Amino acid sequence: MGSLILPPGGMVYIDANILIYTVERVAPYAQMLDPFWQGLAAQKAHAITSEMAALETLVGPMRSGDTALEALFRRILYRSPSLRLVPVTLDVIERAARLRADYGGLKTPDAIHAATALEAGVATFITNDSAFQRIAGLRVVTPSDLTAP
Repeated sequence: MGSLILPPGGMVYIDANILIYTVERVAPYAQMLDPFWQGLAAQKAHAITSEMAALETLVGPMRSGDTALEALFRRILYRSPSLRLVPVTLDVIERAARLRADYGGLKTPDAIHAATALEAGVATFITNDSAFQRIAGLRVVTPSDLTAP
């Protein structure tokens, strides 16, 4: 199994599933992602994600009534020096609409994530959703690709 390290140069975008794997310690992904997060902290750098990630990550803990996990997600989303939330602006909405029109089958949350990343000019988009690999302009890194022997 491989591990994901901080990509050299440029801004990094984190999809909601990466946050869930990290916070909920989902094996084997959490262990693969630890070096990435440690690299961000060591370099006093940060990754970005859309405000949409707050909606996606908070649903599970709210549904299950896990207030401790809900609080942990809020702390990471809103106060972590290694992560910055990017607002869902009208430019993002317009670009997301274009992406949905151009890439049939792309779900609205995924279109918002991709549009946010493209608008921000990220160098790397980290996700475990292969649907993002077909979007032109996104350099997608998928942790599951690193589990191959």
